[in-house]
Amino acid sequence: MIYIEIIKVAFVSLSANKLRSILALLGIVIGVTAVISLMSIGRGTQERITSRIQDLGTNLLFIKAGASTFGGFTGQAGSSSSLALKDPLFAPSVIEVAPEITIRAQLVFGRKNTNVTVMGVTPQHLGVRNLEIDSGMFISSPHIQTYSEVIVLGSQVSEDLFGFQDPIGEHIRVNGKRFYVVGILESQGGSAWTSNDSRAFIPLTTAFYRMQKQRVSGGNINVETINVQTKDLEVLDDAINEVSTILRLRHQIGNDDEDDFNITSQEQTIETLRETTNTFVVFLGAIAGISLIVGGIGIMNIMLVSVTERTKEIGIRKAMGAKKKDILLQFISEATVLSFGGGFLGVVLGYLISTGLNGRAILGQESFQTQFGLDVAILSLAVSAAIGLFFGIYPAARAAKLHPIEALRYD
Repeated sequence: MIYIEIIKVAFVSLSANKLRSILALLGIVIGVTAVISLMSIGRGTQERITSRIQDLGTNLLFIKAGASTFGGFTGQAGSSSSLALKDPLFAPSVIEVAPEITIRAQLVFGRKNTNVTVMGVTPQHLGVRNLEIDSGMFISSPHIQTYSEVIVLGSQVSEDLFGFQDPIGEHIRVNGKRFYVVGILESQGGSAWTSNDSRAFIPLTTAFYRMQKQRVSGGNINVETINVQTKDLEVLDDAINEVSTILRLRHQIGNDDEDDFNITSQEQTIETLRETTNTFVVFLGAIAGISLIVGGIGIMNIMLVSVTERTKEIGIRKAMGAKKKDILLQFISEATVLSFGGGFLGVVLGYLISTGLNGRAILGQESFQTQFGLDVAILSLAVSAAIGLFFGIYPAARAAKLHPIEALRYD
């Protein structure tokens, strides 16, 4: 019961100077609101990025050249590293393979131009990377066999060059060479590095023989990356072992020698991205947390002023038998009520802001996606109460140490 009485007295004491209490409360409210809002935005951004990468397919492996380059797809009939990976006997976990070459190119149509990433791909790229055609067609096998100068544009590239005009059948210049637009990809949204909206696609053979100068013997194409699609996530590790075995055999790598290639999975990419964005989210929370410290200092300042103003009150209480512990608890409870109350209001305000911004506020061409976390709300509330307790100890201890006679003489 005594603790309930202490809290009641704390409310009465704080209400005696409402404006000062509200100003002290405001510092904690702003701090908790900032923490919850920024953490919600950070988590929402993290989820948005990872979900878009997952939309490209999670059962994917990416093979890149290591110490030495390896032969890739060949336009003529024959064997190659990429074709050999699609082997139901030696690689039963693999269902499709899609090699690619990446180049930077200037695309020009009339007076408009844009510099984009151009991918040299095969027809399999559409299914492996989970892409969809909005209009026209994608790269086909005849395009590969004849080194055709055809191009498929991402939705953003199409808009940059043609606006709302239908580009199918139009000719554009790609690094000075004339290409025929045969298709437009469906928009994926997101930033340039998480979607294909700002990319263009041409036949792999065209990219190698007509857009690059490198050549290899045997008629094979030196590809930069081979995308491997597995049956599902459960066989991802099996697929890595199978692909690694095939490549080591084809490259004649000894048992004691290191691989001349690197294999990574989409899941590893997503996990690495999550770790990176987690650091970013924590950094945002830490910055916002500084305002909580500032709010705590404000409470300490208010409580010191309160101790000075209530010196005679403290002397009267001590003269009537109040112990140091009672005075200490009284002032600590006032500081904790301020900080906990501010924390509660901050949680409510932070929730309203995060839900209000979700999918509504626009930054550049992107809408905010927020993710309110109950764990962050509870932690912020606990920290705000702890800050009140911490910054209230010194003023409370100072009040508790006052001698009753000196306190009564204070003017």
